[in-house]
Amino acid sequence: MRRILIVLASFAVVSIVAETRVGAQSSSATASLAISASVAKNCTITTTPVAFGSYDSVTTNATAPLDGVGAVIVTCTKGAPAKVGLNDGGNAQGTTRRMSQGAADFLTYELYKDTGHATRWGNTADTSLDIPAAPSQTPRSFPVYGRVAPAQTAAVGSYTDTVMATVNF
Repeated sequence: MRRILIVLASFAVVSIVAETRVGAQSSSATASLAISASVAKNCTITTTPVAFGSYDSVTTNATAPLDGVGAVIVTCTKGAPAKVGLNDGGNAQGTTRRMSQGAADFLTYELYKDTGHATRWGNTADTSLDIPAAPSQTPRSFPVYGRVAPAQTAAVGSYTDTVMATVNF
């Protein structure tokens, strides 16, 4: 009888161990989790003024133009190309840019893309500044070359104009 009990006890232990081992084996399954985002093109624009200084219509600027330099600063998403246009200003007569010191007194001027003052900077597809794709998100500065024409008769006073700079991307 004792022998039967030992045999039964042995079977019970073997059964428990076998069951524990089978229970220890687990199953698993895997699946892919897709992750996505999109980066939209975006640009911002700021400016530094073109401050011409004093225009002397009697001597210096009777024969020589008065030049000034400002800037357009553009920050775009990396890889985004852009175009920057400058409108004709708030005092323009047709496409002639003018600074005003009132309703009757004007100084004509022009804004250019180049130091030689040969390429007018405007606000059309042909006259806007093409900016290549941004290599990074670092702001890029583009000079605005201004020139007040010589030999203008102008009354004493402060002349101003406001030109809108627009970035299209």
